[in-house]
Amino acid sequence: MSVPVLPVPRPAGPVDARRWPDVARPPHVSRARAAVAERIVRRAIRPLPLRVRLAGEREPAGAGGPLMEVRDPRAFFARIAAGGTIGFGESYMAGEWDAPDLVGVLSAFAEHAATLVPRPLQRLRKVWAPAQPAGHRNTADATRANISHHYDLSNDLFALFLDDTLTYSSALFRGFPAEQHLLEAAQHRKIDRLLDLAETGPGTRLLEIGTGWGELAIRAAARGADVVTVTLSSEQQELAARRVRDAGLDDRVTILLRDYRAITGTYDAVVSVEMIEAVGAEFWPEYFTALGRLLVPGGHAALQAITMPHDRMLASRSTHTWIQKYIFPGGLLPSTEAIEETAGRSGGLAVTARDTFGPHYAETLRLWRERFTARAEEVGALGFDETFRRMWTFYLAYSEAGFRSGYLDVQQLRLTKGTTA
Repeated sequence: MSVPVLPVPRPAGPVDARRWPDVARPPHVSRARAAVAERIVRRAIRPLPLRVRLAGEREPAGAGGPLMEVRDPRAFFARIAAGGTIGFGESYMAGEWDAPDLVGVLSAFAEHAATLVPRPLQRLRKVWAPAQPAGHRNTADATRANISHHYDLSNDLFALFLDDTLTYSSALFRGFPAEQHLLEAAQHRKIDRLLDLAETGPGTRLLEIGTGWGELAIRAAARGADVVTVTLSSEQQELAARRVRDAGLDDRVTILLRDYRAITGTYDAVVSVEMIEAVGAEFWPEYFTALGRLLVPGGHAALQAITMPHDRMLASRSTHTWIQKYIFPGGLLPSTEAIEETAGRSGGLAVTARDTFGPHYAETLRLWRERFTARAEEVGALGFDETFRRMWTFYLAYSEAGFRSGYLDVQQLRLTKGTTA
């Protein structure tokens, strides 16, 4: 059965060149380079479960599946020729291509990510792929700016698409498909399992690295734990402190604006939810050294981490991606192997429990994306223009596709510190 071609929105008016200089107009590339990019793209999509129709062509190319409409082929191929996957995302932001089923299209690419680029070009990745900007390295000075880029956008923006717990990480559902009204309970289920992994209870001295908007700290304090939680986002610190006060738990929770490298003291347990992705491979040894230093012997660190396959992490860790440029500067997803090896070598920590639940993140992202889309006018009223809304929609769909395809996973791990020094 054919998939109907649905109308898809384009940005209202021209892209603001002051806010989006690399999106406002396609880069200038030679015809030869654009032609090579077009040949590579056409060859890559031919075997995919995907249909791609370029403006001016009557029939889409591809092996069937969701439809991708390229409205401006010249600009689309120029962007890919100049920036690879960054150009692919910028072309979507500019409205040069769209899809009635955006997640389906991105899932088709994610499922075949390892083979999209011809093998000879993969060996030359350092030549054609953009390198990580030096300014995005997660040094103690630069990390706060990287975190602020995303988490200090607006508390009101995040409140529009998150549930009432303001939890910005994968939930844990009882079954699928998930529904909006079940998201809050699913977030509490995820938090409770992490606290159980860390053996958090009355009197536990608990450190949380990455406060978010305070829900985990509130839940831990309600168990009777004494919580110190650290963040680099001033917006999050302010709202989290207010939520802790409203819960009547400010005598049990201390919220610090502090880098993980500057934390002092010792703790019975450490919990960190989807924060390691912002550390960067260069600094993973420092991160796990800090965990080992802060934990008492026999103590547990309970982490929730988004992971990717080890070979793909090694291939991409030195290159610059669309998600790093626009969403999470300095970020890198670790592999399970990287976590286990670095935690043991740098922190004296052994993985003593591990559970994966990637499909739950796909559902969490779907619910966020649907709510974000439904409240687009309210997002606009906060001052976020159409290009931003397309960027955010692409980010949520891109992430969802990663989990639906199995390219990405999310897991909870318990790391235990040895009882001998």
